Amino acid sequence: MNRRNAGLALFLGLFPLGAAPLAAEAQQAGKVYRVGYLSAPSRESVAPTVEAFLRRLRELGWVEGANLVIEFRWAEGKVERLPDLAAELVRRKVDVIVAPAGSAALAAKNATSSIPIVMIFPRDPVELGLVASLRRPGGNITGTTFTPGPEVFGKQVQILKETVPHVSRVAILSNPADPELARQVTEVEGAARFLGIRAQRVEARGPEEFDSAFAAMVRERAEGLLVAGGSTFLVHRTRLAELAVRSKLPTMWSYRETVEAGGLMAYAVNMADFVSRAAEYVDKILKGAKPADLPVERPTKFELIINLRTAKALGITIPPSLLLRADEVIR
Repeated sequence: MNRRNAGLALFLGLFPLGAAPLAAEAQQAGKVYRVGYLSAPSRESVAPTVEAFLRRLRELGWVEGANLVIEFRWAEGKVERLPDLAAELVRRKVDVIVAPAGSAALAAKNATSSIPIVMIFPRDPVELGLVASLRRPGGNITGTTFTPGPEVFGKQVQILKETVPHVSRVAILSNPADPELARQVTEVEGAARFLGIRAQRVEARGPEEFDSAFAAMVRERAEGLLVAGGSTFLVHRTRLAELAVRSKLPTMWSYRETVEAGGLMAYAVNMADFVSRAAEYVDKILKGAKPADLPVERPTKFELIINLRTAKALGITIPPSLLLRADEVIR
């Protein structure tokens, strides 16, 4: 046996067939992955959804501090901070970026074309340029989307009118700094016109503009209010709910969390239930799946949440038929 064959025989004797793949697998199993979590609101404002995400990761075998490190970045309701935070995560060389809402997903997309991105709840990700299509995302982005469309916004306006039958003017509060809210405002306006209701656009970029926004609603004699989605309003939901009550404005919100904080009602997705799906995308990607091959998922169920304490403070009576249809009534 020549020296080369003898060496090969010794190697095979030390490492029987199948041992090398097992060693590689063991090495991979011991790796600690790094996940970036890029979010526009504060952690406190979305605590239930973050816990749902982490809980599902644990169920899938990913334990923070053991085989997973999560780099949280919070914009504290200031969407303009997201690009810098996204760039920071890229510099940290995370294995995947989780991006709740369209503003975070866009910031992550602009920061990297190679690191996988799991988006949560952006509206119209195809129109925003995040993915090529929902079925075949292409690129480095996939996840879940919240694209309610005119029928959902129409339902919000309809429920508000059922609650306050005499309403003829509604205000729509939105944040012009959030790029994904413009279409929502347009579709709410269309739904209001269909029901014979005049809509008034009111904008607020942050809490420093809330008082003037509500003063404008009162000045224009708004009889109801629809609040667009957006991280800024989610972070400051308690103050906004208080201002709505003080202004005697029955309000329809886009998040159930706002009703829990004192808002009147919401017709919305249960984010804590649906956001756990993002953990499953992270699990698949860390195990080798490519974002381009993972179809984008959409919610199929919306919940009606009503706060009777707030109704009493506003001096209005919720119709019994509406209470029967509600998924949850806060008393």
